[in-house]
Amino acid sequence: MSHDFPYWSKPIPELLSQLDSSLDGLRKDQIVKRQLEFGKNAIKPKQEYNTLRLFFSQFRSPIIIILFVSAILSFFLGEITDGIIIIIILLASGILSFVQEHQASQAIQRLLALVSITTQIIRDGQAIEIPIDQVVPGDIVKLSAGDIIPADCRLISSKDLYVDEAAFTGESFPRAKQIEILPLSTELTKRDNVIFMGTHVNSGTCTALVIATGTLTEFGKLYDHIGKRPVVSDFELGIKHFGFLIFEITLLLIFIIFGINIYLNKPIIDAFLFSLAIAVGLTPQLLPAIISINLAKVMSKLADQKVIVKQAVTIENFGSMDLLCLDKTGTITTGVLDLQSYMDFRGHNDEQVLTYAYYNSFFQLGYSNPIDKAILNSSNVDTTGIEKLDEIPYDFVRKRLSILIKEHSKNILICKGAVKNILEACSYVTIDQEQKDITPYLNEILSQFQQISENGSRTIAVAYRSVQNTTITKADEHEMIFLGFLSLFDPLKIGIKESLHELQQLKINYKIISGDNELVAKSTAQRLGIPDPRIMTGSDLRELSEAALVAQVSEIDIFAEIEPNQKERVIRALRKAGHVVGYMGDGINDISALRAADIAITVDNAVDVAKETAQIVLMEKNIDVLIEGVKVGRKVFSNTLKYIFITIGSNFGNMLSIAFASLFIPFLPLLPKQILLLNLISDLPSVAIATDNVDPELLHDPQRWDIKFIQRFMLVFGSISSFFDFLLFAILLLLLKVRAIEFRTSWFLLSILTEIMVLLVLRTRKTFFRSRPSSSLLLLSGVIGLIGLIFPYLPFNHVFGFEPLPLYLMAITLALLVSYCTITELVKYRFYKQRIPSMV
Repeated sequence: MSHDFPYWSKPIPELLSQLDSSLDGLRKDQIVKRQLEFGKNAIKPKQEYNTLRLFFSQFRSPIIIILFVSAILSFFLGEITDGIIIIIILLASGILSFVQEHQASQAIQRLLALVSITTQIIRDGQAIEIPIDQVVPGDIVKLSAGDIIPADCRLISSKDLYVDEAAFTGESFPRAKQIEILPLSTELTKRDNVIFMGTHVNSGTCTALVIATGTLTEFGKLYDHIGKRPVVSDFELGIKHFGFLIFEITLLLIFIIFGINIYLNKPIIDAFLFSLAIAVGLTPQLLPAIISINLAKVMSKLADQKVIVKQAVTIENFGSMDLLCLDKTGTITTGVLDLQSYMDFRGHNDEQVLTYAYYNSFFQLGYSNPIDKAILNSSNVDTTGIEKLDEIPYDFVRKRLSILIKEHSKNILICKGAVKNILEACSYVTIDQEQKDITPYLNEILSQFQQISENGSRTIAVAYRSVQNTTITKADEHEMIFLGFLSLFDPLKIGIKESLHELQQLKINYKIISGDNELVAKSTAQRLGIPDPRIMTGSDLRELSEAALVAQVSEIDIFAEIEPNQKERVIRALRKAGHVVGYMGDGINDISALRAADIAITVDNAVDVAKETAQIVLMEKNIDVLIEGVKVGRKVFSNTLKYIFITIGSNFGNMLSIAFASLFIPFLPLLPKQILLLNLISDLPSVAIATDNVDPELLHDPQRWDIKFIQRFMLVFGSISSFFDFLLFAILLLLLKVRAIEFRTSWFLLSILTEIMVLLVLRTRKTFFRSRPSSSLLLLSGVIGLIGLIFPYLPFNHVFGFEPLPLYLMAITLALLVSYCTITELVKYRFYKQRIPSMV
């Protein structure tokens, strides 16, 4: 059956018949067929992991492909040994990278499986939870507040259903839904008996029939039409810019070196392979693998600490984050409210306040919240004989929840919510069992509210009135009778002050964004040790222009009485002010802020739409694990940059030296196979960089990508490498007048040893012996250094064009190595002292 039929204008029985379904859901045999027919319920098909594809991706670089072709060409020209060696080296390099990326990818797949979004489905008459991507047309879904709508569905039944369609229509406020059949001509945005994929339930409950899934949904068709622009992180952008920089340098050198070597009448094939080999030597081939290994190891480590990272690049954003925005309830406080008192506006205990608040909490069908739980747990009010007639769900604009009940043949509207919002709907107050105009008593009511709030208690108000009708709308929330207050207390989490202090020690400030009133927010701040907090309320925020908010937002400690859309506005203003912002939230009212933040954080028991939106999911709501995430993020950033620094600090200098030396000597300074071998061997220790230790001072500050700094680093340390290469060149050719094979062996040996030593020197900003590398990095470096030393003396050395060096050449090479390391250390000290004096 086509998904384009007008299902909004047809009765449910007809739709069930057309979809061959029933109110008991689909049968098992139907499900299998439909999964095969419609596929996964996803807008963008999930990229299935493919080992073979990953392996071949290691060889997709144009330069690598050309080298393979050139090696095959060598066979036809009689250079069989050289061709075989080049192919073996290229394969070995690719396999090394593949093994590392494969292990990293497998680890990431296992971690992502820990966080999945499910939905409740009725199948074979039983309600079950299944992953959203397994939903098929004809399924019956049951949804409640906070649930993601898994597909385009026609409502079968609903109760007080409001759906947030902002992601689909751009409409800011939740839309009320109903089940009545609509005319055939009803336009898409007014089909109120339909709920769409890409939206979520704001409040209420419903049962619905799945009509279309995946790319056949309205959201899917829109996605297919306009595509989806991927969000590129600062880290990814930095890697991209670095890649362009290397590509430009490589391309320029290939043309220059090849052209000049041809001009000097050197063999074309040798000159071509030589140019390409230099290009490979300049390219940081293991960078993708190093990044993947780093991220996978970190994701595994964080998972052990109950932090699931859904998007790997978010880890780097952790390292850059300098500001964390927190909701008060459940993050700074325990989130478990204790009902302390229920009183009239003069502070006297009043059982009617508790009774009516209990009715309101007991009968409401919106999402579960700590206030209602505290009220229901505080006593056991008898609801026998009380009938619920209607409900107006809570929303974050009205900040009220209204329930219409029938009590002793009277219809009573009970409203509870934020004190100021309740007072807006009240015209009367009960005094000595008489209803009086509320106006003369407003100051007394507000004074009592202030007194309760100053103690740090969360205060809500209760109001009521009798009505004649059996249904209610928001317009009925007027001329109500103010009944009294409920006082609830939410203590600080144990150790929260210490955790927030540690966050600040990492140069990450925090801001509290709360819907609580200004007085409660101020009391919370004082309990946290902020004696005179700077507070901005939602009403203050409304008066500010965007420019004024950006100018002031960094100086504010607490944002109080904030509405959901204002949370998003605060986050965006903080980002415009130059901060990398993390936001931690778990409710429906946090969705827009989560989407606006650089790092979106939620918890495992959050509403589905929050878990779907967030990049990081905490298995427990604890700031301490975030602190660990920040440290780990900075560590992965540092270790990734180490590989880049080592590559550009040594490889760049070596390859540049080899390239220019070829212009002035009658033979190639290194054969293509020797350059590729050098590149392979020197890259091996870099595999262990992902496990390397990071100096503690690098964890103290947020880290940002700085491509200009990398360019300066390349120029300074690449020049040192080239200087010593040319010094060796002068000694070997001008003073000692060695043969080509001795020249190549000496230069190969010096290049291997300098790349190993520069790894140990440039991996830290300290003097290298004051910073301990990881055991695996030290071991690999030692093994590769030893291999470099003995390689010219191995039986098969002639295959690679080497021969044993006389002792005097070995001594000269080692002396240059010691000099190189010494000079690099001295320059490194001055380089960092000028840029970051406190770091050395």
